[in-house]
Amino acid sequence: MHDKYDAVVIGGGHNGLVAAAYLGKAGKRVALIERNRTLGGCSSTDETSWPGYKISSAAYVISLFQPKIIKELELKDRYGLTIIPRNPSSFTPDLEGPGLVLGNHPNGQSLTHTEISRYSKTDAESFSRYEKHLENIVKKIEPIIEEVPFNLQPFKNFSRLGVDLSQFLKTSVCMASLGSNLLHAFELFAGAATPILDRWFESDILKATLATDAIIGTHLAPSQKGSAYVLLHHVMGEAGGARGVWGYVQSGMGGLADALELACIDAQVDILKKHQVTKIMTNYSGRAVGVTVEYGAGSNKTSSDIKTDVVVSSLDCNLTFFELLKSQGLSQKNIKKFQRIDYTSASLKMNLALDKLPKFRLGKEIARDFNPLTGTIHIPNTMQAIESAYADSQSGKPSECPILEMSIPSTVDPTVAPAGKHIMGIFIQYAPYQLNDHLGGPSGWDSLKDEFGNQCVDIIEEHAPGFKDSIIHRQIITPLDLEKKFGLTQGNIFQGAMKFPMSMGPFRPIIGYADHRTPIKGLYLCGAATHPGGGVMGICGKNAALEILKDL
Repeated sequence: MHDKYDAVVIGGGHNGLVAAAYLGKAGKRVALIERNRTLGGCSSTDETSWPGYKISSAAYVISLFQPKIIKELELKDRYGLTIIPRNPSSFTPDLEGPGLVLGNHPNGQSLTHTEISRYSKTDAESFSRYEKHLENIVKKIEPIIEEVPFNLQPFKNFSRLGVDLSQFLKTSVCMASLGSNLLHAFELFAGAATPILDRWFESDILKATLATDAIIGTHLAPSQKGSAYVLLHHVMGEAGGARGVWGYVQSGMGGLADALELACIDAQVDILKKHQVTKIMTNYSGRAVGVTVEYGAGSNKTSSDIKTDVVVSSLDCNLTFFELLKSQGLSQKNIKKFQRIDYTSASLKMNLALDKLPKFRLGKEIARDFNPLTGTIHIPNTMQAIESAYADSQSGKPSECPILEMSIPSTVDPTVAPAGKHIMGIFIQYAPYQLNDHLGGPSGWDSLKDEFGNQCVDIIEEHAPGFKDSIIHRQIITPLDLEKKFGLTQGNIFQGAMKFPMSMGPFRPIIGYADHRTPIKGLYLCGAATHPGGGVMGICGKNAALEILKDL
């Protein structure tokens, strides 16, 4: 630890690591401070809970991470990042039919048309057009997603006026290039998933499979406005090796953090683990000038101040401005803006160690010469079931029949579990952070988690008899745990709702500060609280670093 740095990055999640790596490669003296003993934040691997198993505690698949970052930081070529594609990519069991598999056969041949045809020949023909339609829109809007958005209040900073006008023109050109797809793009940004899926498809199981992805990490039903945007993520990323291909990071999601850590070390970044930032310091003029950190334990706990030219926070706005800054230097107007950020969430993660793969019952057995369990396994398989699950959560209780997205990375990555054993991660909705008073509010999760976990296991048991007996270990991470362990306010995995337009683009995190700068001079944001939001993308970290370098 040095007394003075060019930049101090708070938080060692993937965005904080990306920002630190770019700043370090540019020759700046950088410190990255992480309160935990491991890096990665939500994109980390837990190797201590169950010896021999590597658990991706929170995030579990990768596709959206920007290929440019992988190349520029040499994460694959030099630092060992390995992404294993999933073929096929998804499986939806059906107690009354053959189940639905999407993606490619391990030999590379497409399975999707044949599999959808078992339910609807019309849908099988429509699906390729649907994906092409989404892909055409994504290709046009990618520059908007990947670049720093313009500020809607450019006159707040005259030195930025030309940049903001230039970015506004770029955005306008991108939107104009959509042509006849412009209205479709706006519907995908701001509309509901259900009417879009209803126009394209007739089979309920296909719509439910796609709708589950549309509401991932949100507290929305697919019938509600704002749920359609995540449909674009289905064809957006390329980190899995091709557009729309999602993959597992070898040895767990922490493999990404490991590669980024090596890039930071080579860039001379000082990485301080098990150090807790307790305060962002400001000077007499209100500028951020350093941080206070605590480290050690018990009687050996020590507090130190670190001075820096800029402070870069990868935390959400609540932690950054109210916990660490204590609102110092913020106008009442901006305090209210930050307080209005929506952190509503309803996501829970359960991780299991299994002594065998589940065998799902199907209403109609189909001979398949491949393992359908390599990708995401979806339960339920009807749109009505998803809507009912959401309705339960509106009364402040977990869904009676929750939405389960299961993944078993050990089917393609033998490094994450002992021979013959498996790891299953289950992303579960809806599990609202704000439980009702009868259930004890957010703190009620501590007593409710095991009961709800049993409920989820029972649902899987109905579809895969014998599943319950195959469980060796179980870990449940509730929304309250996400808040405590990963520093996510109310357990929101996106550091704030991603609803178009008022929490995206030039409005994220608040109007006038969409360019990673904040109302506090010398303080920047580099996490998912900024554009383009949540997901393991790395774009927030990279763009923040580039803006900071301009100012430095």
